[in-house]
Amino acid sequence: MDEMEYPDAEGAAFQAEVERHFRWNFVVNVLDGAFFWLGLSFAAPSTILPLYVSHLTDSRILIGLVAAIVGSGWYLPQLLTVHYVERLPVKKTLVINVGFFTERLPFVLMAVSVFLFAGRAPTVALWAFFITLVWRAVGAGVVAIAWQDMVAKVIPVHYRGRLLGIANFLGTALGLVGSSLAAAILDRYPFPINFGFCMSLTALFILASWVALSLTREPPLKSQKPTLSLREYGRYLPIVLRKDRNFAAYLATRIMAVLGHMGIGFVTVYAVQRWHLTDSQAGLYTAVFLGGQAVANLLAGALADRYGHKLVLEISVCLSALSMLIAVMAPSPIWMYTVFATIGAVVAADLLSSIMLPMEFASVEERPTYMGLANTVPGLFSAIAPLIGGWIASCGGYGTLFLAATVLSALSWVILHWLVQEPRNATLGDAERLRDMP
Repeated sequence: MDEMEYPDAEGAAFQAEVERHFRWNFVVNVLDGAFFWLGLSFAAPSTILPLYVSHLTDSRILIGLVAAIVGSGWYLPQLLTVHYVERLPVKKTLVINVGFFTERLPFVLMAVSVFLFAGRAPTVALWAFFITLVWRAVGAGVVAIAWQDMVAKVIPVHYRGRLLGIANFLGTALGLVGSSLAAAILDRYPFPINFGFCMSLTALFILASWVALSLTREPPLKSQKPTLSLREYGRYLPIVLRKDRNFAAYLATRIMAVLGHMGIGFVTVYAVQRWHLTDSQAGLYTAVFLGGQAVANLLAGALADRYGHKLVLEISVCLSALSMLIAVMAPSPIWMYTVFATIGAVVAADLLSSIMLPMEFASVEERPTYMGLANTVPGLFSAIAPLIGGWIASCGGYGTLFLAATVLSALSWVILHWLVQEPRNATLGDAERLRDMP
């Protein structure tokens, strides 16, 4: 196990409990991730969901809104929950009890809405889809900090990359089977029954992941951080960014990275419309996407635990730029398999290390604050990035959009490589100095 993160007597007892339940918690959290990603393979936000929306409307802005909601819903609410989550001795209570209604139930209602409205009342179906999508996305963000801090509590730092990597690998490996089945369903059944079946399977496996997550054994631990009023906490956040320059530079590179992802949600629709492909082709693209994601999860998790998450994020933004360039230059739909495999690797590496790296900038008491800032600040830009992408695509075409995304990803790499120091290599992090601040 790793060196002790909790040096006092209470922390020592807590650490002993963490070590005792480590293997159990590793397994059940791997199962949670595996079932979760298997479920999403039937309703992939970057492929199948935008295609479903394209059946209901021709608006590129609304198609781009899918990615905007998925990204911003996860990011934006997190900072609002930090002040509450920091004081919870057990994070699992919020993750399980609240998370069922805010994050899991909307998938069930989304599937129901497809069967009820998509064939007879497309406008109603469009409203129902976006309502449930917003509900689920914001709901995921509400419990995100509690989930991340729970994982950080029960899994030592040098095992976190492998935890998320193995969980996501299993989920995407199973998702290859799921996406193949999704392609067959989309091809065999007429609209909207085909999408209804896919979203029903998503709901089933998302609920299975919730059951696995509920089995986590999290020992209680009271925060030693002085209690601040909500107003005092709001004044404290700018101090964190002003004093911790390394973390502030990291936030800058995350902003560029999420803006560089603004073209991802349009790639499926671009390919289908450019080469007049069938809906089932989206399922095959999803399979390739998941293949790239599966391989990248294993590699990224092991690489991050050994060399740090900063290196993984550098590779991610480089691959993001490469995928957009290939999409622009692709002379035939066969080339798009490379694009989707690369995008899968980008999503895997970015998700894994953008969740785990902020945990390492901060002390245990400051961890929720850092995670909230690391997700909410870029989330403000994630909310508008796909909308900007839709506007660029409407004005200048998809090629212009993909080139703009390439430039933004390149800028992200420049900031990350030259201005951000790997937190594990810092002899005295800025986060350490924040402990003495009033």
